[in-house]
Amino acid sequence: MKLWNHYHTPQTVDEALRLLNDYAGRGRVVAGGTDLLVDARAEITFEPHEALIDITHIPDLLHIRQENDTIFIGAGVTHTNIVKSQSIADGATCLVESCGVVGGPQVRNVATLGGNVAHALPAGDGTTSLVALDAEVEVIHDGQRKWLPVCDVFLGPGRSLLQIGRDLLLGFRFKQASKGESTAFKRIMRPQGVALPIMGCAVWVKLDPISAHFEAVRISIAPVGPKPARATEVENELVGKPANSDTIESVAAFAQTVLHPRTSKYRATEDYRSEMISVLLRRTLTLATERARTGTAVPEGVGV
Repeated sequence: MKLWNHYHTPQTVDEALRLLNDYAGRGRVVAGGTDLLVDARAEITFEPHEALIDITHIPDLLHIRQENDTIFIGAGVTHTNIVKSQSIADGATCLVESCGVVGGPQVRNVATLGGNVAHALPAGDGTTSLVALDAEVEVIHDGQRKWLPVCDVFLGPGRSLLQIGRDLLLGFRFKQASKGESTAFKRIMRPQGVALPIMGCAVWVKLDPISAHFEAVRISIAPVGPKPARATEVENELVGKPANSDTIESVAAFAQTVLHPRTSKYRATEDYRSEMISVLLRRTLTLATERARTGTAVPEGVGV
């Protein structure tokens, strides 16, 4: 089965943009190919893409770097390289935990965080953590290079702000956790190795100077709606409250009253997924709070 007519490996962002322009929307950007090529093989009436434009040869998109308190990740960075990054493990632990459970080792070795976001599925593990990290995405959209909040890239399930064959996603940036701050990610899925997650949850917490209260919180639980979003009502319920198990238990119960995941034949029933919201919140908030209090964060549940 022929999947493409032409294959290009540009060395710079400008070269990639020129190729996209030359193909006038008929080219497709590819990195790991774990979404694009799988989807192409699954389409019975699929016509070969006119061109694939491989961004994994562009050095600027392949690096993780830290500037002061900000971490930058190129769109071509694989999940494996994120898991191996000590700076991300220390300053954005939830992202290591979410990228570390994507697929199996072979998938993580080629799949990229940029592809995870560009595919625009609301249940993406990496996306869930990026939302909790308040990350921004660097894109070239409508000919302009700009930074956008990560949630702004999503228009609906599988629908992205980025125009296929014309725009580029370049990378991500977010602030690393400082003293009194930390993150955590957990998900629940069926035991099969390639099963869809039933629910994932990433949290970022900031404690007051004596670690007694929640000073600020960001929570991302997915998939609940058609697009990734923060659970702001739940966050507001936590701010100013004591950072202890009683508060976490109360907020976990509250979340079930304001978050309403639908029944999915591929994931689970509404009732079961609602129950998992409270389970995940207990686990992630407890873990992130302990990390923020001790200043020690070791990623959990990361695949090898």
